Amino acid sequence: MTRIISATVERWPVAGAFIISRGAKTSVDVVVCTVGDGAHVGRGEGTAIYYEGETAEGCAAAIDAYAGPLEREALLSAMPRGAARNALDCALWDLEAKRAGVPVWKLAGLEEPRPLPTAFTISLGDPEKMEADARAAAGRGFGLLKCKLTGDGDRARIAAVRAGAPDVRLIVDANESWHDLDIVAEAQALAELGVEMVEQPVFHGREERLAGIRSPLPLCADESCHTRADLDRLADFDAVNIKLDKAGGLTEALALSREARARGFRVMVGCMLGTSLGMAPAALVAQGADWIDLDGALLLAKDREGGLELRDGLLLPGGLWGLD
Repeated sequence: MTRIISATVERWPVAGAFIISRGAKTSVDVVVCTVGDGAHVGRGEGTAIYYEGETAEGCAAAIDAYAGPLEREALLSAMPRGAARNALDCALWDLEAKRAGVPVWKLAGLEEPRPLPTAFTISLGDPEKMEADARAAAGRGFGLLKCKLTGDGDRARIAAVRAGAPDVRLIVDANESWHDLDIVAEAQALAELGVEMVEQPVFHGREERLAGIRSPLPLCADESCHTRADLDRLADFDAVNIKLDKAGGLTEALALSREARARGFRVMVGCMLGTSLGMAPAALVAQGADWIDLDGALLLAKDREGGLELRDGLLLPGGLWGLD
């Protein structure tokens, strides 16, 4: 009989600081859920969605208090979306894979995962710092950089990043900071610098701000998109960013990816800060995505032993989850 063995909080230091328009992080707390059936053990990791009021301690408490069915499909209605459900859902996938002796990708009916060209995040900073960080990331082999913006001085920042890394692909994350700006003008200026997509320009819950806007760059919903239930109100976005913590697990994330594509959205797969235990399930959703941003473990001072391997800017499948 499957049971929840534990839900524990772990703190992992960030390499330097991770800075976005909402503030800086020097460490990240994750919740690790362990389930078992007496013969096999499965693990999953979630990172609290802090901007929605989640905490790692609260997620651990929610897992400990869960008394519903320990079945992946049942979780979708028995537990709210969020990092707690993500950790539990991924632990159940891991347990099922070990019980069956096959990798999760086979259980899910997916093709064997291939190396992923992940973006590397350039934290918010002055143009000189972002230029230096971009140059360093390009030197490590990353061909796609994701730049954090703040709505003030963004054009100078991206011009500096482009100077530091003239040959890379660029995407940007406004983190809701363009809501009161001329979105078309900002996007046009960045398009001329080779940017290919803008993530979450407007406030979550105020998506009507995009009605009638004809942006020269695709606009991607992040904070505005959590699960399939959100797709009906995202018609003015071109793409959606799928994160397992927002979706509440691999089960919903896979379903969201399928439905989003069926409705004509392009797909980005992203992540919160976390270790490779959290990135590995997301790498399955990311197969074939238009943009991949799974650098959450690469931004830490250290990762778990046996974590995902990086080679020439590519994340290689395999490691510590799902019999990959």
